[in-house]
Amino acid sequence: MEPKDYTVIKIEGEYATLKDIATSDELFIAMALLPLGTDVGSLLHYEMLEYTLVK
Repeated sequence: MEPKDYTVIKIEGEYATLKDIATSDELFIAMALLPLGTDVGSLLHYEMLEYTLVK
C-alpha cells in the first residue's frame, strides 16, 4: 500500500474518522491503532502498516 496522509476530523469514543488529504476519502479506525497524542485536527502519515503523528 502506498504512503498516505490523513487529517483526524472526528473522534467518537474508541474510534476516529480520518480524511485522506489527497482524495478526501474518509476512514473509520480504532484509536488503539493510532499513535499516542492523536486528537481532532492531527495530521497523520501512514506507511508500512504504521501511522505516525506529523502534527
